[in-house]
Amino acid sequence: MKKILYTVLFACLISSGISCRRSDLIVYKADVIVYGGTSAAVTTAVQVHRMGLSVIIVSPDRHLGGMSSSGLGFTDTGNKEVIGGLAREFYQLIYQHYQKPESWNWQKQSEYGNKGQGNPAIDGEKRTMWIFEPHVAEEAFETMIKQNNIEVLRDEWLDRGNGITRKDSKIISIRTLSGKVFKGKVFVDATYEGDLMASSGVNYTVGREDNGLYGETWNGVQAGIFHHGHYFKDKIDPYRIPGDSSSGLLPRISNEKPGLNGSGDSKIQAYCFRLCLTRHPGNMVPLMKPAGYDSTQYELLVRVAASRWNEFFAKYDAIPNLKTDVNNHGPFSYDNIGMNWDYPDATYEKRKEIINEHIQYQKGLLYFTATDKRLPSWVRDTMNKWGYAKDEFTDNGNWPYNIYVREARRMIGKYVMTENDVLGKRPVPESIGMGSYTMDSHNVQRYVTDEGFVQNEGDIGVTPPKPYQIAMGSIMPLKDQCKNLLVPVCVSCSHIAFGSIRMEPVFMILGQSAGTIASLAIRHRKKVHELSYGEISKQLTADGQILEYLR
Repeated sequence: MKKILYTVLFACLISSGISCRRSDLIVYKADVIVYGGTSAAVTTAVQVHRMGLSVIIVSPDRHLGGMSSSGLGFTDTGNKEVIGGLAREFYQLIYQHYQKPESWNWQKQSEYGNKGQGNPAIDGEKRTMWIFEPHVAEEAFETMIKQNNIEVLRDEWLDRGNGITRKDSKIISIRTLSGKVFKGKVFVDATYEGDLMASSGVNYTVGREDNGLYGETWNGVQAGIFHHGHYFKDKIDPYRIPGDSSSGLLPRISNEKPGLNGSGDSKIQAYCFRLCLTRHPGNMVPLMKPAGYDSTQYELLVRVAASRWNEFFAKYDAIPNLKTDVNNHGPFSYDNIGMNWDYPDATYEKRKEIINEHIQYQKGLLYFTATDKRLPSWVRDTMNKWGYAKDEFTDNGNWPYNIYVREARRMIGKYVMTENDVLGKRPVPESIGMGSYTMDSHNVQRYVTDEGFVQNEGDIGVTPPKPYQIAMGSIMPLKDQCKNLLVPVCVSCSHIAFGSIRMEPVFMILGQSAGTIASLAIRHRKKVHELSYGEISKQLTADGQILEYLR
């Protein structure tokens, strides 16, 4: 890596929405520039370094790891047999941590149990552990960074309006709002939002495709399709004054119709924060009334309370040291349905507003369930046994660093993965890794049915018959759009296919594959599209990546 300091002063655009910082224009050079702070960013960079090239991570986040270190500790593994390479190394670091007696400071290891999502939490044979605390995950990522001597510049936000320099369908450099310029031979967008991809002029989509576009069944609007329990089983009145439509709708119910089943739209599945709560008194920060608390936002929950409360706490999944990874569960829960539709293309300023609204909603919901006397007393008693974990997210008020961006932009690249690939209905060309998790979409909208009752729409869960391959072309833009960009997170796929691909182990897998392709392209002085699949697959296999499932 080379760093060149110029005395020219750079002033960032005020319209960007991020507070401007004035500094000397600094130019950083490396073979590969990785933009993002996710788990995929880490594995991309580690792979590039191990292949003998220089790499810089340019991270808008101060804390590395994305959702893996921001509350999603109850890992969506799918079939663990297809998780290899650097992804497996990460989970082995987790295993090594929890083998130390001093790691169990709030709970005895013997009391923890061994429950994971579809797999045991601890796999002694493979020396992996799939369930973990957020700070332990962050430490593992930082270990990978330190062991491989990777330079990371944090809190560096891409100038999305004017920060990309291109020539002949190639990115020459990117600039951040602080004025730093990063020049590389290959660039990797490892963000959940796809900001570098979009700012580079690469085609992408947001929302759900019409089923007719790719010959799918589970894409598009899915009203009346209930694959999980996250819908209203009872007939719940949606109006402020029950039976009186002129009184207006309760908060967080849309007045729009959902659309025809199978039709496409620009709406996206709900976001939430994956909270890390604890029930250990010595490590607990009490749930307090948030500023601006408005109990009327949860009136719909009162109407559900009579019959649906057993499932509300069902996704308080146990992670070590008497903590839990809290996920959405039920018809009215932590998912803030319909409040994130503008997020993918929004300015930084608008995204902050959306994130803050989600924080307000979730903190308010916690306080509501702990205190509101219209709810059953046992619900309040149960909620009051929980609090924020004092030793997590210590510089952020014990609140997760990242909102769960389950889906934002998706590239339209060289190959588009669809449900037909995930479900094994067609062969996948040029595998660079594998996925196996259920095609899982959370609810997209909450609306009023023709019969006059409230209902959710968009929650889908369809399990592949076996692990499936992920095509190399799904992380590559079209050649005429960009010749030196790889996109291992906002991959080229349909909405419902992304429902399976979007799992953290898969992002780590695709990050390693992106690092491999970038390194081979530079080593052989070729564009990323010009490499032969044979040399790529040979390198991936040698480095532990699993490209096919033979069982």
